[in-house]
Amino acid sequence: MKILCAPDSFKDCLPAHKVATAMQRGIHRVLPEALVDCCPVADGGEGTAEVIATASAAARRTLSVIGPTGQSVDADFFLIESQRLAVLDMASAAGLMLVPQAQRDAMKATTFGVGELLLAARASGARRLIVGVGGSAGNDGGCGMAQALGVRFINSAGHEMRSPIGGADLQSIASIDVRGSGNAMRDLEIAVACDVDNPLTGSNGAAHVYAAQKGATAKQIGLLDAGLVNLARIVRRDLGIEIENLPRAGAAGGLAAGLLAFVGAKLQSGIDLVLDIIDFDRRVTDCDLCLTGEGRLDSQSLSGKACLGVARRAARFGVPTYALVGSTGNGAENALQHGLSGYELIGQGLSVADSLRRAEELLAECAARVVLRRAETGRRFP
Repeated sequence: MKILCAPDSFKDCLPAHKVATAMQRGIHRVLPEALVDCCPVADGGEGTAEVIATASAAARRTLSVIGPTGQSVDADFFLIESQRLAVLDMASAAGLMLVPQAQRDAMKATTFGVGELLLAARASGARRLIVGVGGSAGNDGGCGMAQALGVRFINSAGHEMRSPIGGADLQSIASIDVRGSGNAMRDLEIAVACDVDNPLTGSNGAAHVYAAQKGATAKQIGLLDAGLVNLARIVRRDLGIEIENLPRAGAAGGLAAGLLAFVGAKLQSGIDLVLDIIDFDRRVTDCDLCLTGEGRLDSQSLSGKACLGVARRAARFGVPTYALVGSTGNGAENALQHGLSGYELIGQGLSVADSLRRAEELLAECAARVVLRRAETGRRFP
C-alpha cells in the first residue's frame, strides 16, 4: 500500500510537517511495509511560506517590522535566489497569532509591516513574490501595507493619514494618491495565495465572516464592513480598479484586495498554488490512499481550505482522501459532497486541552485506525 500524508498545520498546535510525520508513525505501527510519502501542504494561511520554502531549499531572512498593534516584531520571508523568488506569510508581520487574546482589536490592527516585508523582499533581489494571506489580525483592506510602500491616504479635511491605518480608519479615507509609491513594486510579479474565496464586502465578506474572531463586536463588524465599502468606492474612483465583489478579495481582512489594487497582484487559490509547487499530482497519482487534516473542519473549509483542495486534486487520479481533524463544526458533513471520502476526529470524547496536548499521539493512533480499516476491507471509504 502506498499512502500520501498531505496535511495542513493544526492551528496553535502543530506545523504541517509534524502532523505528516505523526501520521507516518501511526501508519507504520500497523503496516510496517507501507510506502508513505510525507507531503505537508498549506492553503495560504500560516505556514504557507515555510511549506514552499522547505520544498524549494529557500533561505530565511528576518527583519524587524511594525506589527499589527504598532509594536516592532521580527518577521520572516524566504528567498529562492536561483528563481529570484521570495515567499512570505502576511501573518509573520500582521498575524492574529502575534496578538494576545485579550488585546485583539480588528478596528486598530494594521498591515503596515507586510509592506515593509515586501520592500525587503524586493531589495533582496526577488522579482517574483508569493504572499500567503491567511491568519490576519486586522481588517484594514491592505491600506497599512500600502502606506509602507508610499501610497498616501487623504482624509476629508485634506490631510494625509500618517499613522498606520487600521480598520476603524477606512471610513475616513476621502482620496488615494499613489504617485509617492514610485517604483516600489514595479516590475514584480506577485501572486497572492488566498485561503478563502470570500469577496471584500457584504454578508459573506471579510468583516462579517471573520472579524469576530479578531475581537470585533457586532457593532464594530458593521463599521468595518462600511469602511471596506468606502475603500472599494475610493479605489474604483481614484484608481479605476474594481475590488469589492471579486472572489478572494476578502482574504486577510481585505489585504488581498489591497495587494491587487496597490501592487497589481494576482489572487489565486492558495491550496492549488502550493500543490503545484510541491508536485502533488505526480506524488499522488499511484497512491492507494491520501490522508489530509487540519485543526477544524466546518463550513469555512468549503471556501478554499486545505483539506478540500487536497481531496479534489487527489480525486482526479481516483485516490480517496480521508481527513483527520481536531474538531468539527457546522457544515462539516458537506465536505463529503466536495471530494472528501471521509473524516475522523483525532480526540473523540477528549477536551480541547487534552487533544492539543496529545495531538501527535492522537494523530498517529487515528492514522493507524484509518489505514488499517482500508487494508482490511480493501474498499474505498463510504
